[in-house]
Amino acid sequence: MNKVASNYADAINRISGLVTVSNPSGITPIEFKCVVFPKPVEEKIGSIHLPPSKVDADKFATMEGTLVAVSPLAFSYVTEDEWQGQKPKIGDRVLFAKYSGLRRQGADGKDYLVINDKDLVAVLR
Repeated sequence: MNKVASNYADAINRISGLVTVSNPSGITPIEFKCVVFPKPVEEKIGSIHLPPSKVDADKFATMEGTLVAVSPLAFSYVTEDEWQGQKPKIGDRVLFAKYSGLRRQGADGKDYLVINDKDLVAVLR
């Protein structure tokens, strides 16, 4: 990315409020999307190692994670008064719909999910 494009992106991020918390994934969601770091999957039970096919299936069926990034339009279908202070925030543990979203490796080498804001079903506090 050249310097002009980088400065433009930084200005847009400051205006939209995206540069409030560090985002280790390097993934910036747009429109009504969120980035979630899914809860790691157990690779063994006790001293028994699970087969790789079971571990992979469990990764895609994960339903719990940590909210890493939120687009400016996410959760905007409800007013702040209607949220009553319960709007999901970056860093919250969340539940989301099974098999939802796109899996993408972040800049830090970890797998993240990019999901619709309406696929979040609960915040665990």
